[in-house]
Amino acid sequence: MIQFNRVTKHYGTVRALDGAVFSILPREFVSLVGPSGAGKSTIIKLLTCEEYPTFGQVTIDGKDVHLLKKAYIPYYRRQIGVVYQDFKLLQNKTVFENVAFALEVTGASDEVIKTETTKMLDLVGLKSKAKSFPHELSGGEAQRVAIARALVLHPRLLIADEPTGNLDPQNAWDIAQLLVKINRMGTTVILATHNREIVDSIGKRVISMKNGKIISDRRHGKYRLN
Repeated sequence: MIQFNRVTKHYGTVRALDGAVFSILPREFVSLVGPSGAGKSTIIKLLTCEEYPTFGQVTIDGKDVHLLKKAYIPYYRRQIGVVYQDFKLLQNKTVFENVAFALEVTGASDEVIKTETTKMLDLVGLKSKAKSFPHELSGGEAQRVAIARALVLHPRLLIADEPTGNLDPQNAWDIAQLLVKINRMGTTVILATHNREIVDSIGKRVISMKNGKIISDRRHGKYRLN
C-alpha cells in the first residue's frame, strides 16, 4: 500500500529525513517512534502531501503521490484520516457538528451525514455527548471526537500524530485500545508517539527513527532507540 523509496527531505541545510526506505501493507498497525526531530512528522507531512520529498518517491498503490495534480489532492486526502495531539476541534460546534463537518465539506446529503456521524460517535463511545461542546469534554473525550471525525469518511489510512501526548495514562491507554480496535476493523494505522508503555503494550510493528534515519524496523517490536 505505502512505499517510501530512498526518501530524503531537506529544510534548507537541515536533513529532516535521510534516505528512508520502508513499506506498509494494507491493514497493518505501525508505531513510528523516536525523539523530537527524528523525522516522524516529516513522514506524516509527506504522506498527506503537505511537503514534497527532496529526493526519492512516496507511493501508495504504486502511484507517486507527489505527482498528483493539485486539483486532486483534496480528494486524495479524504483517503487519509489524521488525528493530532491538540485535537483541533471547532470550539463553536457541538460534538456532532464537529464530526459532521468533515462530511458537509464533501457535499454529502443530510441523511448520510446523520447516519454516518451517529455511527462514528457510537464507535468511539460518545453517542451520548453528541450535543456537548468541546469545552465540556475531558481530554480523552475530545480525542475520541477527533478520531470519529477522522474516520467518518472511511479512510483507508488513519495517522495518529502523538494522540496521547496531552492525556493522562488511563485516557492514553483507552485511546490506544481504540486505535487497535479500528485497525482490527480493517483500517491501516500509523501511530507516531513518544509513549514507550503504549508501544510496548500494543506489540505491533515498530519503526524507530533518529536524526532523520530509520534505525530499526521490527515486526513485533518494542520502543527502542538503539
